[in-house]
Amino acid sequence: MDGDVIRRIRQHKDYLGHVHTAGNPGRGELDDKQEINYRPIMEALLEVGYTARRPGIHPHADPLTVLRQAVSLCDV
Repeated sequence: MDGDVIRRIRQHKDYLGHVHTAGNPGRGELDDKQEINYRPIMEALLEVGYTARRPGIHPHADPLTVLRQAVSLCDV
């Protein structure tokens, strides 16, 4: 959404139905080599009352590894 992810979360909190996470650049899996810092994003989602938690996993990735990485980065 043209940057300002947390501002957009707060601005559109009443319309959030699904939040997609992906690494940037390249839309890869979440890891500590990406430009997006997901911890403050997850905190903002909690702040606005977002509760849906269902991870999407790339079809070629090992699901358990991806889930562990995502949980470690996004658990707040």
